[in-house]
Amino acid sequence: MSGVWVFKDGVVRLVENPGERHGSNARQKVLVHVPSNEVITSYAVLKTKLLSLGWERYYDDPNLLQFHKRSTVHLISLPKNFNKFKSIHMYDIVVKNRNEFEVRDV
Repeated sequence: MSGVWVFKDGVVRLVENPGERHGSNARQKVLVHVPSNEVITSYAVLKTKLLSLGWERYYDDPNLLQFHKRSTVHLISLPKNFNKFKSIHMYDIVVKNRNEFEVRDV
């Protein structure tokens, strides 16, 4: 992971390329399911992969797509619109599913 970790209002987040916001040279990222080497191109594909790993849909917030794993305290919260699926969401999935997903540059 490259970028700068920023602590603001009690929340730590990764800011990628902090000096270069949405510029033409900004690298795009993709989430890849490692065992199949498949790029996640939609929430339907992601949902299939997460369900196979023991994650369940969580319907607490209608504005988010959420998954919970019973055996853990982990919750994955994603924006409803896949077009708003950013690298911070991808890294959250990677951290909670080690050796199953990785983020790659396009």
